[in-house]
Amino acid sequence: MKLVNVGYGNMASVPRLIAIVSPDAAPVRRMIQDARDGGRVIDATCGHKTRAVLVMDSEHVILSPLLPETVAARIDERKDGEENA
Repeated sequence: MKLVNVGYGNMASVPRLIAIVSPDAAPVRRMIQDARDGGRVIDATCGHKTRAVLVMDSEHVILSPLLPETVAARIDERKDGEENA
């Protein structure tokens, strides 16, 4: 299982990841609220500001304190390390 650090030692499964989006847009905020109402939000921010929203194939939504670019770079680093090994 391939995992990516989404902040403060919290990990998410890379193969189950659908999208990494910014929480600024109104549709994303609605998606977060709908997931929160349905009990499908995983808050990995540890009380900090949400800067990235990870959408999983199980309809769960993970809130991350990292920028979307940072999470994507960590996933790419992981892929590069596996190709070289």
